[in-house]
Amino acid sequence: MIFGPLPIDQAEGAILAHSVAGLAKGTVLAAPDLAQLRAAGLGQVTVAQLAPGDVPENAAAQQLAQALVPYPSGQGLRLSAAGAGRVNLYATGPGILMLDQARLAALNAVDPMITIATLPAFARLGAGAMVATIKIISYAVSQADLQRAAAHAAGSLRLLPPVLDHAVLIETTTTGTPPPDKGRRATRTRLERLGISLADRVVAAHECAALSQVLAQSARATKLVLVLTASATSDIHDVAPQALLSAGGTLTRFGMPVDPGNLLFLGQLGQATVVGLPGCARSPALNGADWVLERVACGQVPSSADIAAMGVGGLLKEIPTRPRPRRSPGGQ
Repeated sequence: MIFGPLPIDQAEGAILAHSVAGLAKGTVLAAPDLAQLRAAGLGQVTVAQLAPGDVPENAAAQQLAQALVPYPSGQGLRLSAAGAGRVNLYATGPGILMLDQARLAALNAVDPMITIATLPAFARLGAGAMVATIKIISYAVSQADLQRAAAHAAGSLRLLPPVLDHAVLIETTTTGTPPPDKGRRATRTRLERLGISLADRVVAAHECAALSQVLAQSARATKLVLVLTASATSDIHDVAPQALLSAGGTLTRFGMPVDPGNLLFLGQLGQATVVGLPGCARSPALNGADWVLERVACGQVPSSADIAAMGVGGLLKEIPTRPRPRRSPGGQ
């Protein structure tokens, strides 16, 4: 692409680089536009001119978008029309974002004028959420560079939809009476965002034997069992993790490097994934349990190593009911 000032008499067919004399930047200059520029007293304008082998910005953005999303329905994504060198990608339903960071980084490294910006990997999506934006920064890019960028694009981005449709929440009590509804309401909201319904309320005594029996029953009825204990699970030998093991289950992980959300545990019982929710899950605010639940709901049950990796970026916003818990005594 050739960029720079050009006499008005030579500018027909060129792309106006800056808005001037009532003409918007990006205008492909025709004879009436040149007359308007002359009437404004201009002798030259800054323009972009396509060189042989160049692709205009909108066509380039569209080509790259189609390389990224060759099968929109299969990838759960919808493409916008191209405009100002940009195409946006939107989710067609709920789920999480799966992407290949290495391929996308390679795409962005081909030419600084060819770009894609995305949400983070595993971001939770709702229908209509913007997933990514493709932007051709210059008015045109070379076909050769565009083809190199497109070669990195295929298969690097998709929506992974939920694979579960219902779940059971077990709440424990130390008093014999059902706990307040706050935790159940927050959990229902989290699940409904992913199209998952919550079964009728299940309450168990906060004792290993009682909880173990209820866990076994629930695991036969659903593939996702959540546990919210009356007293925070503070050790791998505490009531809830031990109840899971007593029921014949396995424990994948106790504790996670995400704050709030440290006191989560994850395990398996038969065909059901069991998530022990931290106390902060009673709040609707983002916490580590959200990240685990969203992956489980979409069939991507995290390993212990996956959860360990969540610590980078895992310092989350404080919740209103827990102001500044990280302040050290006498510190800031």
